[in-house]
Amino acid sequence: MCGPARSAQSSQGGGLTPRREDNLTATSNVLPGARRLGFPTRFFYGFGSIAFGVKDNGFSYFLGFFYAQVVGLPAATVGLAIMFAFILDAFIDPIIGQLSDNTRSRWGRRHPFMYLSALPVGASYLLLWNPPKGWEQGALVAYLVAVAILIRSFISCYEIPSAALASELTTDYDERTRLLSWRYLFGWVGGLAMYGLALFVFLKPDATHSVGQLNPAGYARYGLFAGGLMIFAILVTSIGTHKEIPNLRAPPHARVTLGQLAREMFGTLANRTFLFILSSSFFYAMGIGLGFSINLYFSTYFWEFSSFQIGLFTPSSLAAAILAFAIAPRIAQRFDKKPAAMVLIPLGLLILVAPVVLRLMGAFLPNGSPALYPTIWILNVFGVGLGITGSILFTSMIADVVEDSELKTGRRQEGLFFAAAAFINKAVSGMGIFTSGMIIAAIHFPKNVKPGEVPPEILRALGLTYLPVQFVLYGLTVLLLMGYNISRSSHAETLRKLAAAADLAIEGEPPATDAKLS
Repeated sequence: MCGPARSAQSSQGGGLTPRREDNLTATSNVLPGARRLGFPTRFFYGFGSIAFGVKDNGFSYFLGFFYAQVVGLPAATVGLAIMFAFILDAFIDPIIGQLSDNTRSRWGRRHPFMYLSALPVGASYLLLWNPPKGWEQGALVAYLVAVAILIRSFISCYEIPSAALASELTTDYDERTRLLSWRYLFGWVGGLAMYGLALFVFLKPDATHSVGQLNPAGYARYGLFAGGLMIFAILVTSIGTHKEIPNLRAPPHARVTLGQLAREMFGTLANRTFLFILSSSFFYAMGIGLGFSINLYFSTYFWEFSSFQIGLFTPSSLAAAILAFAIAPRIAQRFDKKPAAMVLIPLGLLILVAPVVLRLMGAFLPNGSPALYPTIWILNVFGVGLGITGSILFTSMIADVVEDSELKTGRRQEGLFFAAAAFINKAVSGMGIFTSGMIIAAIHFPKNVKPGEVPPEILRALGLTYLPVQFVLYGLTVLLLMGYNISRSSHAETLRKLAAAADLAIEGEPPATDAKLS
């Protein structure tokens, strides 16, 4: 869907181009410098994540609600449909990452995919929010699955190569966290801005729909505007980072067979440290996605907030994104990434679910209380802020696995590792919609119901089912994170060994193994 990789024998200017070998000299350039990047590079690198933020926000907040409450499909069926598309991502994303890692062109390994993805991303997102009218339920489910696969595949063609640039632009342990903070900032700003526009501009009540979230015409207008914004963001970041192409790596000059690509892919992904951070990220993404997907049910029915009040959570989450942008690099530098994440992630969850726990205990403010909305608004700033900080640290930790893998395999495969990261990011929406759909179906939540009309026992069941699932998901997140073993000192030592190996390669010495460098 992204276009084929060009022959490995085509040329790219700059850098050494040794023959293809599975050792430490198999990369085509010396190690990228541990440099601090300028503002323009950070800005343009981060800007494109607006596209993923818009897409993920739509999937997480609106898609399940739209197809269940507006289109009329069963919530469990919607969850299964998105789950099916998510499973296919497990196969598509690594292929995209591997193709990007091995593409040679005058525009480098990443930018051809980024440029080519822009228009398909916007067009497929528009289709998602404009399902055909008059179709039977089975046909609508098939339509949802097909279009969900399209948009998720096309966004991968952009997101994976773009995200992989983080490991290529700098090897500095702290600079990567700063760079990824910009990416998350723009992703959240773009997603939240689109969320606010959806609620305040597009999903407005009309003569036949007293609740704006149930107005189908609003979703069609939303899809058109959001698709255009995604195209714009992708093109801006592609053009803005184009000047960095001469500074990026080229794959080795060799003809690589599909079988060899497959063996390399599975060999790389078997990295023990990577498997721990990947599995931990998966459960964390599930927890985040569940919170996002079920949020509209809690806001609309559990707390009985109006569309206007729900829309005003946008500046609250924006403040959370800015908070994370400010503190993530400082926390990582002061406490290291892994221990900081192990504390901040469960703390963020506890802040967010505390009002639900207290309401179920009968010890929280009643609906309609003047203090209810500002209390939850403020808690949202800190709970979401810590959650975003955790996500930044997770992605930065994945970037650090690149050199760990290169030392062990002799291959530098940023695209493949960030394909896994992209897969985890999409778990936010895929697994989130699936899990929330299962919860809504399990408690027999009514369809097309207005706030205040849901039976109290159903609302209580919503909270009592949601909370244990979240505690399990976040508990597994922290437990698995304990297996990640890269620290600031170990990463510096890995860079030292790789630099020594690169020096030997330049001098024409035999390649050294990891054991010899230890």
